[in-house]
Amino acid sequence: MSMNRPLTIALPVPETWATPENNYFSTLAALGARGVAVDGAVDPSGFDGLLLPGGGDLNPALYHCPNMGSEPGDDALDRMQMAALDAFVKAEKPVFGICRGHQLINVYFGGTLIQDLAQAPAHSRCGGSADKVHDVRSREGSLLYALYGARFPVNSAHHQGIERLGKGLVATQWAGDGVIEAMEHASLPVFGVQWHPERMCLARARKDTVDGSLVIRRFLEMCGEKSKKEGRRVP
Repeated sequence: MSMNRPLTIALPVPETWATPENNYFSTLAALGARGVAVDGAVDPSGFDGLLLPGGGDLNPALYHCPNMGSEPGDDALDRMQMAALDAFVKAEKPVFGICRGHQLINVYFGGTLIQDLAQAPAHSRCGGSADKVHDVRSREGSLLYALYGARFPVNSAHHQGIERLGKGLVATQWAGDGVIEAMEHASLPVFGVQWHPERMCLARARKDTVDGSLVIRRFLEMCGEKSKKEGRRVP
């Protein structure tokens, strides 16, 4: 059994992302965890959880659809992140998807995406640099309901959204226009949000949204609980 240590979180991203200035790595560090850039060949046994970050559009071929509004993507990144997600799901380790990561989880489980939301101007930056902000409604009994309550404001920077949910996934949050803003897996420690909590907390806290650190902390708690059961951590 290992001694207590900082949680180690895998992020399937290029190594160039792993800097103190990166939103994801800096937020994890500020919350007492260590983010590590990994590739698709990652061994989950050396990590406490997987964080799938935001980014560009997925190739719609992954969900067997023609391009109907998706922006040019990165096929190598798609393959790397899908492989890492597959490894962590099979190991039943906690996975948290943010924006693109939320959508990637849905595609992995067999779901599809709306490639260009008709209401995208209400959700995307649309050429600007500032996130949009809108209210969301959470399902009672969900992870996010427990953290934030039934209704609260979040940031928004996306033009795609969940269409058909993947197998085992349950929608737990919606924007006012019906866009799915969060989901959880019915039996695995896997969940995702369409918004960006890493841009809503700590040094990037906003007065017009809730504190994004709460959901990131909950993910880290899940990672610690799972690793403790596996004998990787002690109190």
